[in-house]
Amino acid sequence: MEITGLCPQAARRVLGGMDDTTQPPASKPGKIRAALARAERTVFTRPAPKSPRAQMKFLRTRVKGSTQALAERLGVSRRTVQRYLSGAATKPRKRLEEALRQETEEQWQPQVRAQARRRAATSGGLVITCRATFGFTSNGTSDDARVRDIMTAVSPSYAARILEAQERGATDAELQPLLAEAITESYFREGGTARAGLRVDFRDVEYLRIDF
Repeated sequence: MEITGLCPQAARRVLGGMDDTTQPPASKPGKIRAALARAERTVFTRPAPKSPRAQMKFLRTRVKGSTQALAERLGVSRRTVQRYLSGAATKPRKRLEEALRQETEEQWQPQVRAQARRRAATSGGLVITCRATFGFTSNGTSDDARVRDIMTAVSPSYAARILEAQERGATDAELQPLLAEAITESYFREGGTARAGLRVDFRDVEYLRIDF
């Protein structure tokens, strides 16, 4: 492909940049998946790589050194991967920058993350802090929904269900009923000791934090 009207350096930048957009932008995680991802980042014992080159080098180790496999994972050409690995390219476009960050954080310190998840699912549970709309149904009657700020410790059994769903790729729409049930049990039913017939509608999440 020939580009006219540009100096050679500019033409090379345009051609190189085009590789960053060979695939559609990666989809952004919803609020629940994003909160779970943030929770995992808090258990890291060392900071994840920040520069595009360092991220590329790390991610290459996760695909056994295959630049082609890494290119496919990131949705770019193999040439683009090689340019960042060599240092010839240093400033990715927004889509590639986001893909590098997400992939790096998802792959960083897998054993540390696995230990935190295992502990949450067997003994520690999760702490959910949120601001959302809650409505209530009990014994056939419904209360008007209203915004509440809630902080509650979720049991290991519910934590296990939420984390298992996340691991198999559940969407926010699939995770939301699990969080609603967990919050209902721990906060509104007080661990099953009160209001046994209560059902809680959990929606319009304004703020959500999840901690191991």
